[in-house]
Amino acid sequence: MRILIAEDEAELAKGLKFLLEKNKFTVDVVYDGAEALAYFGCTAYDVVVLDIMMPKINGLEVLKQIRESGSGVPIMMLTARAEIEDRVIGLEAGADDYLPKPFASREFVARVKALSRRNEGYTQSCLSYGRVQLDCRRYELICGGKKERLNNKEFQLMELLIRNPRMVFSSAHLMDKIWGQDSSADMNVVWTYVGFIRRKLKQIDADIEIKTVRGAGYSLEVCEE
Repeated sequence: MRILIAEDEAELAKGLKFLLEKNKFTVDVVYDGAEALAYFGCTAYDVVVLDIMMPKINGLEVLKQIRESGSGVPIMMLTARAEIEDRVIGLEAGADDYLPKPFASREFVARVKALSRRNEGYTQSCLSYGRVQLDCRRYELICGGKKERLNNKEFQLMELLIRNPRMVFSSAHLMDKIWGQDSSADMNVVWTYVGFIRRKLKQIDADIEIKTVRGAGYSLEVCEE
């Protein structure tokens, strides 16, 4: 399950990401409305969490544009503005839930889980490329009768690649997308995790591989005969 959080308070966003990752969600965090729309346009999400008061484009406008695109993805609005009128505006614009700040962490996680259950059919539970399948609920790579379990970061990396086969991703892009803008991890962590996944693909006799594109990054390709 992949969640998009758009929240301009960096510490709060980091905390929400931590809570959801502890509960086995894959989480992308952005800090303004324009970035939220950019991420939404290139990734399939199970739930979107939007703060209303954000720079560049506010959360209500982001909500409006997502709904105008025809998407029915569940959306939760977060805001310090708790008046009934503000809630009504958000709900009438297409929000599925509304959580005023401050809120309890357990309630936040419970509401996201409820929205994700409502949306179980929205995103694919299994992605495939070549003969390889990625089980998004069990975090498993499958090929033939062989399986390899992925940890959280391996899964996030593989999911991004398998949703975008043959697309070249730079190490910096992968670092930002998977580990986040505030991560203290070294850039070499990307190379390390690519290595982990390559070994697991080999273990299941996969017909796809992560290729290194010299000077550019990595892409997922079908193995050459």
